[in-house]
Amino acid sequence: MDDAALAAELGDFRSAYAEVNGTKLHYITGGRGEPLVLLPGWPVTWWEFRRIMPVLAQRYRVIAVDLRGMNLSAKPASGYDKKTMAQDIYELVRHLGYSTVNIAGHDIGAMVAFSYAVNHADAITKIAMLEVCHPDPSLYDIKLLPHNGAPNLWWFAFNQLRDLPGQLLADRMQFVVDHIFDSHLVDRSKVGARDRWIYARAHDSAEAIRAGNGWFQSFDQDIADFKSYGKVTVPMLGLASSQNYPAMRQAWSGQGVDVRVAKIGGSGHFLADEQPEAVAKELIDFFG
Repeated sequence: MDDAALAAELGDFRSAYAEVNGTKLHYITGGRGEPLVLLPGWPVTWWEFRRIMPVLAQRYRVIAVDLRGMNLSAKPASGYDKKTMAQDIYELVRHLGYSTVNIAGHDIGAMVAFSYAVNHADAITKIAMLEVCHPDPSLYDIKLLPHNGAPNLWWFAFNQLRDLPGQLLADRMQFVVDHIFDSHLVDRSKVGARDRWIYARAHDSAEAIRAGNGWFQSFDQDIADFKSYGKVTVPMLGLASSQNYPAMRQAWSGQGVDVRVAKIGGSGHFLADEQPEAVAKELIDFFG
């Protein structure tokens, strides 16, 4: 099933493409109202927002974007630093005729959303970040062998490798997708076999794996950029699972001038999959 058909399952949504910032982005749009851009993470696609998009579309013009390198978007050789990826979104916003938008990002998408907010402050009204901060120097302190309950972020290191991930995982990304969801969901049934197949299909080629690796291989540049950034000046919402809430609250509170952080209980990393009603409510209450 193609993405246009997947979009139609959600109601009045359609699949489209735009040539922006020297690349091609795929996105899904639907609904009426003020524009709300949704940015997904790894190893998923715009489809991770499927359970909240119909609810949000009752109030907003929803624009769910496949990031540079993701799914049906182009996979260029470079440009995976979050500042360039934020420029992609900024130019897409302009392409769609908007001067300002609200943005919600999860995982890699949250990193891009943060970069958008600090580099294009005049083109954003509010920002919501789900589960993840922009890369900062603390990434260099991640332990190779975590202990005492620390998370095992093995893919941060694995995705730094050149060529090998594609050689090992092309046509085998189903194993990675299953592992990530099985270890990051409170209720594994919330992301079923069909959803996992949709994600594995999007990331299964050597080219797609290389592009996804690029999001992680750009962390050095992202961290250097972060050191030059000030705080987010627009209102900022952080949504975190119970496990990540203490660390995320501490981190986010110092990264904006008007920050609210909320806990989403009963969920692992994939908040919109496990607790869509709670996530949609928090976003609607915040964006207004």
